[in-house]
Amino acid sequence: MKQDVLRLPVTEMGCAAGISGIIYAKNFLQSNPGKRAAVVAVESPSATFQLDDFSMTNIVSAAIFGDGAACVLLSSHEDDQGPEVIAEEMYHFYEAETMMGFDLTNGGLKMVLDVAVPDTIAEHFPSIIHPFLAKQNLKIADIDHLIFHPGRKKIVQLVEELFGTMGKNIDDTKEILRMFGNMSSATVLYVLERFLEPGRTKPGDLGLMLSFGPGFSAQRVLLKW
Repeated sequence: MKQDVLRLPVTEMGCAAGISGIIYAKNFLQSNPGKRAAVVAVESPSATFQLDDFSMTNIVSAAIFGDGAACVLLSSHEDDQGPEVIAEEMYHFYEAETMMGFDLTNGGLKMVLDVAVPDTIAEHFPSIIHPFLAKQNLKIADIDHLIFHPGRKKIVQLVEELFGTMGKNIDDTKEILRMFGNMSSATVLYVLERFLEPGRTKPGDLGLMLSFGPGFSAQRVLLKW
């Protein structure tokens, strides 16, 4: 890239960072009309694998996480095509700092992954989704596409249970998880790519992007084609 490209390195946001990056880039472009931004997500969860750690957390993390990279381009040029980011918010869970993240040990980074993560997400899900949409005078029934980060099987099942009765599905999320595993922040961008394929959407469609990550936090973006 050119030597004068403005860079913003962001680390330690884990699975949430793909959407966080979109939020930061959108806010930058809003203040800088006529520019473009590249959100680059590069993840190497395999670096956290501990050979001498036989705990369930280490085994589960090794099984569900994979290395990956993705890039999404955002633009404030009026002539550029693509869905528009019309709303974005972050949601922070209180008293949940130790649910997900890393411990720095003499052997390197050690994964922290609490078994209570799916239950905690389920408890907060209505507060994460409904107020965010209500600010745009929308309900979940108005959303045409769910672009969710596939945290792991239990979280996918949870989301299906919550949205299945509403006639919604996360088939694309499940397919990305099946094909590549959880590539942390890059994964939701793989899901987004499927919705950018020709014929997948029509003008006026609304899409809800959602991911969860260390902190513990949820990141939300509302898209309109």
